[in-house]
Amino acid sequence: MDVRERARALLAAARTRGDIRKLAPELDADPTLRQAVIEEGRRRGVAFDADVASWPSKRVLRRARGREAESRERLNPIARDEPFTCENCGREVPAHGRTARNHCPWCLCSKHVDLVPGDRASDCGGIMDPQRLELIGGHPVIHHLCRRCGAKGRVRAVLDGTSPDQAQALARLSAREPR
Repeated sequence: MDVRERARALLAAARTRGDIRKLAPELDADPTLRQAVIEEGRRRGVAFDADVASWPSKRVLRRARGREAESRERLNPIARDEPFTCENCGREVPAHGRTARNHCPWCLCSKHVDLVPGDRASDCGGIMDPQRLELIGGHPVIHHLCRRCGAKGRVRAVLDGTSPDQAQALARLSAREPR
């Protein structure tokens, strides 16, 4: 197998961050293979800086596969504990104090403002209606559906006693047939 085929095979095998971490030492051990990976990346339309020779091999692999931007994409939640006014029922919802709350404890509605929990990156802004309740790991999880765009989401119910009606709302939701 020539060095270009090895470079293509290496890039095909580097599908996850773990794969990249395991395969990077091959580039460290073989400068010819490293250069072939860079050339294959350029052939695929990836731009490399002039200082690519000083880059760690993991970064070279990510960039050659076009995964550099993907590796910077935030996927974990951002904790935001802010009070808000429910747009569905109009009640003032206090901050939780420990974890982020994104649903009304009275009507269980939420607002479609996040792509990743807490990022406030959604442009929709529609009301998320509770659809069903599910127990996951012993915790109630509310499944929501956006009225405006139809997006689906789920969130762990915050059980803190803010609303005396919260238990009743959760019970009504759990009795509802799944949609």
